[in-house]
Amino acid sequence: MNRSTSLLADIVAIALFALFARIAHQTDDMPLNVIGWLSTWWPFLLGVLLSWALIAGLHLDGHRVFPAGLMTWVVGVVGLGIWAFRNGDIPHWSFILVATIMSGLLLLGWRAIARVVLRRQNRAPRTV
Repeated sequence: MNRSTSLLADIVAIALFALFARIAHQTDDMPLNVIGWLSTWWPFLLGVLLSWALIAGLHLDGHRVFPAGLMTWVVGVVGLGIWAFRNGDIPHWSFILVATIMSGLLLLGWRAIARVVLRRQNRAPRTV
């Protein structure tokens, strides 16, 4: 799996995370719409992009759970800090906990699935 595919998978994963967050936390100030979704997505996207700058700089395989996936998850959670700064408010601890767990499931989950699929493909007998 190449880096651009892995980066795209992370972008999609964090976009899904933001969509699920918007669905779960609709308010009158922030209804479920594209603008609300983008508003939730961009701080976490910045965290993921920052992690990918590190992945590229350290020449890591972006599709691996460790260390690239773990780095993406940890640095991606920096999006919570960006979100807090933008909103001028630190999120409730339960939000931090759920956001950290859900982003981890999505960012590490696709890597775990890709690992299984790639292993199966490599073990499959080759036909000529």
